Amino acid sequence: MTDDTDTEHGDEGAVDEDNGTGGADETHRDHDGDDGHDHDDGHDHDHHHHDVDSLGVGLLTISSSRTIEEDGAGDAIAEAMADAGHEIAVRELVPDDYDRVQDTVDRFIGRDDVDCVVTTGGTGVTPDDVTIEAVEPLFDKRLPGFGELFRTLSYEEIDTRVVGTRAVGGIADGAAVFCLPGSENAAQLGTEEIIVAEAPHLVGLAGR
Repeated sequence: MTDDTDTEHGDEGAVDEDNGTGGADETHRDHDGDDGHDHDDGHDHDHHHHDVDSLGVGLLTISSSRTIEEDGAGDAIAEAMADAGHEIAVRELVPDDYDRVQDTVDRFIGRDDVDCVVTTGGTGVTPDDVTIEAVEPLFDKRLPGFGELFRTLSYEEIDTRVVGTRAVGGIADGAAVFCLPGSENAAQLGTEEIIVAEAPHLVGLAGR
């Protein structure tokens, strides 16, 4: 995948440039098993009481044409997470290779200091775009609402070209994993508008 596919309107870029709740008391479970909506059972429940205050983040950029020094999308994710009080525990860049992507994300998930994995790049429809195929098999639970909301927000910027992005989210071994497009604006949008708000809650629920 090239930088062009990361920043074009019509591929994986959301915005043009010019990464187990079993045992919970049923009276405290949210709609569809803890998705953030409280039941009205006569008690005032704070659905954020499981939130993790500070996350350790594994940040992975997938690109065969960039270096980490030229990684504007990764920089945008790192800045947004740091501004929200989270720490980048590990940051790497790998090429568009199925095994390299899957092995790296799996390694991030297995780290004790990583609660959330965010990837950027490789979510489009070119033959080189293999991030989704590599990461989805690692999921224990999928978060379809993440991709749906990301595409809804992206539609306001890029109209129907949003169909070319396959951004996904899921839970893997207790870690929240989000796969974002490779454009800087798309990475910033997904992180600031969704991941910063919801990752602490999802990680708290997945680990309880």
